[in-house]
Amino acid sequence: MMEQLQALGLGIVVFAIIIGVGSIVLSRFGDSVGGTANTTTQYLLTQLGTTGLAGWTPAIVALSVGLLFIGAFLFQKGGSRR
Repeated sequence: MMEQLQALGLGIVVFAIIIGVGSIVLSRFGDSVGGTANTTTQYLLTQLGTTGLAGWTPAIVALSVGLLFIGAFLFQKGGSRR
């Protein structure tokens, strides 16, 4: 079970790094362009941030941890269930 939790933690860290780097790149790109491109870039930055993809992170973490625990209880090694 610890191996799965470590893999989940690593995945969350990588996910957070991707969101952070993507936000920085999009904000720098938005500063270097003007007009309609900046508006589109700011929209993409909002969708990547807390109102978009990053907003789903707590739900994904809770669901993943819950499924790990359910799987551990349902499929214990040496159990009478087959």
